[in-house]
Amino acid sequence: MLRQILTITVLNLRSIPQRVASSIVVVIGVAGVVGVLVAVLAMAGGLASALGDAGSPARAIVLHKAAQTEGFSNIEVGWVGTIADAPGVLRARTSSPAVVAERIVGANLHRRADGMEAGITLRGTGEAAFRVHPEWRLTAGRMFRPGLRELVIGTAAAAEFAGVELGDHVRFGTSDWTVVGRFSSHGDSHDSEALTDARTLMSAFGWGEFSSVTARLESPAAFDSFRRALLANPSLEIDVQREQDYYRSQSKGTAGLLFLVSTVVGTIMAIGAVFTALNTLYQAVATRSTEIATLRAIGFGPAGVVSSVLVESLLLCVLGALLGAGIAWLLFNGDTLSTNDGAIDSQVNFRLLVGPRLVGIGIMWACAIALIGGLLPAVRAARLPVAVALRPA
Repeated sequence: MLRQILTITVLNLRSIPQRVASSIVVVIGVAGVVGVLVAVLAMAGGLASALGDAGSPARAIVLHKAAQTEGFSNIEVGWVGTIADAPGVLRARTSSPAVVAERIVGANLHRRADGMEAGITLRGTGEAAFRVHPEWRLTAGRMFRPGLRELVIGTAAAAEFAGVELGDHVRFGTSDWTVVGRFSSHGDSHDSEALTDARTLMSAFGWGEFSSVTARLESPAAFDSFRRALLANPSLEIDVQREQDYYRSQSKGTAGLLFLVSTVVGTIMAIGAVFTALNTLYQAVATRSTEIATLRAIGFGPAGVVSSVLVESLLLCVLGALLGAGIAWLLFNGDTLSTNDGAIDSQVNFRLLVGPRLVGIGIMWACAIALIGGLLPAVRAARLPVAVALRPA
């Protein structure tokens, strides 16, 4: 039976050049489905990665209990000392606790690409910022000085916006800020921000409270004792989260919407591709009806006929999947996009990565299209009556 399946399948594949136009239609249709699917999934994955990678299980972020994001949180100045004294905070003998109170403010800059205004997060922070975030590295210039209106620009923000080179003056509100440095946060969402002194930022924009307090803990296991101690204090109106969980929650809305869009759009396009495959394979069966009947008459079983049609369907659809994934990789892999979602405090730049996992998802979709689109024509070919197929026209 295996020899029969192989023989008929080879004969069927050899006849594809005779149906090259209809076969190309199937390949292009599946390529469109997979290309769109992979591109949207790359957007969702890139955003989730940029935000998810910004957090660490060994850090905790403290917000006001009535706020879900830093942009809507207000932490009173007097609470910061109590938070810094909580158990579990990383401390060194020669330095203060690894705790930093921060204020974030949204501002606008002009993009390099089109000159249009887009949002950037100004993160007012403190001297312990690089101890709390050891993944941050100065890549050019120097750190801002407390009390001065100086900025350190993230690498993604520096690539996105114009007028933020070292020494440039940037207008925010009614005052000018000088760019004195550039820093990298290894591709997470902080790369899209600008750092400055927290109290200077609060003074310039008229804020009297911090947005959040971030603490680096002795270990991830220290989070529970840190959180319990703070929530047990009735003078603090706060909520405590692992920093990693906080940033992941910020990506859920947009990333979830992109996953939904990719599924809905992919399904609609896949239905069209299924009908295209049905039409093409029905034509193939009709064209080869005499050949199929002859093979049946000399002893080839229906299993070989069914297999040959399904193999052709799988081959065309997998070729389409590889073509679509290849186009998505050429057009989008490594590109940087920006977003400004309501769940995110300001614009976040993130990279699209079209990797093996997304290509695999595209191939699985293509195989599903192939099986659905090829099943009915395969069954029809297997049930084709020999006498009817061999009857002269």
